[in-house]
Amino acid sequence: MPMFIIERNFAEEIALDPTNEVILKINEDVGVKWFYSFLSLDKKKTYCLYEAPNAEAVYEAARRANLPADTVIEVDSPVGPTLVPA
Repeated sequence: MPMFIIERNFAEEIALDPTNEVILKINEDVGVKWFYSFLSLDKKKTYCLYEAPNAEAVYEAARRANLPADTVIEVDSPVGPTLVPA
């Protein structure tokens, strides 16, 4: 299934609640899966990794959860020092 990075911009500082049952239920209903997020130092922006059938599903989950989804970018396989063959 495709993977997406979502950039969310907030007007105020936010606190992440990874156990928010309402958001988890919305994601399940829409067919998206949240893996993890990074919170910017100013606590006004998040970068989230999701699995979803398409970008429209990501936008739909964000809309239902009343969360911004300012940028949604489909990404390919992860790369990094431990993932590159010698």
